[in-house]
Amino acid sequence: MSEKTVAPAFAALGHEARLKIYRLLVKAGDEGLNIGDIGRLVGLPASTLSHHLGTLVHAGLVKQEKQGRETRNRADFDVMRDLVGFIADECCSGVDLDAVREQETAD
Repeated sequence: MSEKTVAPAFAALGHEARLKIYRLLVKAGDEGLNIGDIGRLVGLPASTLSHHLGTLVHAGLVKQEKQGRETRNRADFDVMRDLVGFIADECCSGVDLDAVREQETAD
């Protein structure tokens, strides 16, 4: 993964309502939640909720599945693990400031 591929997911989570929805879906686990239940739990009107869910789906964080007349929403846990791994992979590995300084003087 690169910054370019993960940035849309992090941008989608940068809104309070979307973060709240996503955390709710993570709590719900593999069963997920239908749109009506999400709306009741987060207290958003249907049109606003639809917009935020669409953003999360577009960013690859949420999967939707039609089940008869309702739509089931689930966090994509593989994507979530990839995002967490992207942040944690280089934890405490150090920063090479000398290389940055050399590049600055070369320019």
